[in-house]
Amino acid sequence: MELFGGYVFLRILVIYYALKYCKNMPVYIEPRLLKGFRDFLPNAEIIRRNLTENIENTFRSFGFVPIDTPAIEYAEILLGKGGGETEKQIYRFKDNGDRDVALRFDLTVPFARYVALHRNELSFPFKRYHIGKVWRGENAQRGRYREFTQCDFDIIGSDSAAADFEILFLIRTVLLNLGLDVSIHVNHRGLFNRFLASISLSEKSADILRAVDKLSKTGEEETYKNLCELAGDTNAKKILDFINAKGSFTEVLNRIIELSGGTSPESQRLLSLRDFMLKACDSEDGKNTDPFILNPSITRGLDYYTGVVFETFLNELPDIGSICSGGRYDNLAGLYSKDKESISGVGSSVGLDRLLAALENLNKLPAANKCITAIACCDVEKSGDYQVLAQKLRLSGIPCEVFLEEDKQMVKQFISAEKKGMRYVIISGELQNDKITLRDLKARKNIELSFEDVIKRIK
Repeated sequence: MELFGGYVFLRILVIYYALKYCKNMPVYIEPRLLKGFRDFLPNAEIIRRNLTENIENTFRSFGFVPIDTPAIEYAEILLGKGGGETEKQIYRFKDNGDRDVALRFDLTVPFARYVALHRNELSFPFKRYHIGKVWRGENAQRGRYREFTQCDFDIIGSDSAAADFEILFLIRTVLLNLGLDVSIHVNHRGLFNRFLASISLSEKSADILRAVDKLSKTGEEETYKNLCELAGDTNAKKILDFINAKGSFTEVLNRIIELSGGTSPESQRLLSLRDFMLKACDSEDGKNTDPFILNPSITRGLDYYTGVVFETFLNELPDIGSICSGGRYDNLAGLYSKDKESISGVGSSVGLDRLLAALENLNKLPAANKCITAIACCDVEKSGDYQVLAQKLRLSGIPCEVFLEEDKQMVKQFISAEKKGMRYVIISGELQNDKITLRDLKARKNIELSFEDVIKRIK
């Protein structure tokens, strides 16, 4: 019995020390990323920031102002009218308060909630832009990820054709400023719905619009098959005839007006846009509205679009898909208003990640404007002097980094500067006889210069 008791005590002692030892052991967690998510190293992030700054400056030049909204919303806010595929792709979960919440899948729906909540604080028409991350649990592919950045811009509180055109013209300006050759494909969902009504398919319009929206992905044969299941063989052919109308903007418009039963408010809106486009592009006839193309197959998959819709393609890289899309959503903000009063809105979104992938493919990425000058650390005790000198350079418009680790041979600091893409390193920590020793890393030589000449040479 005593032997058994001693055995039990020994087991307990072993377990106690094992737990104590394990508790103090370092735990290894494998560093890894979820599929469809990415880290950005400094060089890539600098390029992203420079690109975003370029886009943001263009937005502001048109009078658009920035806003921000939370990444997480109540699920019912986001799913109010997302439609179709949205609910399958949304990241939805219960928080610690047992609330049904979700990560935003775009920036438009949160904007509608934002307008309804702050309506009395805004001045209409309200022009905003919002650059932020969104999340969709979809299949990752080239230029498309589960976490990505959108650059949204909207005009809300105006139902005029002028508002539609300003968004279209802003798309054109943003991409021209990035040196891109684009085609902006335009359509009117209301005119498409009018056509569907003329062939008695109004009740199936949402499903048909979504089927047509996938035309570029699935191809005409598969789209025809899907349309046959939804509308029958005869009507499927009529729909394909409508969406395949070809020619100039005016020729296509005349054809779809004919197929939809004649002139309507929707066709008049497209006529107004055509006239604006002609003037903006300095065209003298009704055929050359480049870069605007009337394309009846553009429908946009989300249910909240009600009017003009558009997608933008790179002429040099069409296979990458639309890099900027959007449309009019007259009833979206009314979902979050007690009186159900609708607020007309129109907007678009630049997919930053897809745009970056396209720019990289075309060798048109903006330069990474790195810190071009460093001050070497010859003596840690003189770090204060280095910062004073660096600040003088910064005030002269020259970005400057102070190295923090002492290295008498300078080799490590030169190598570090080159890895960071720097051209110059200031070696002298003191202004001896008003001279500074400047290392030209490209030329592999030191130069003695005055402070003023250092600034001139670097600039």
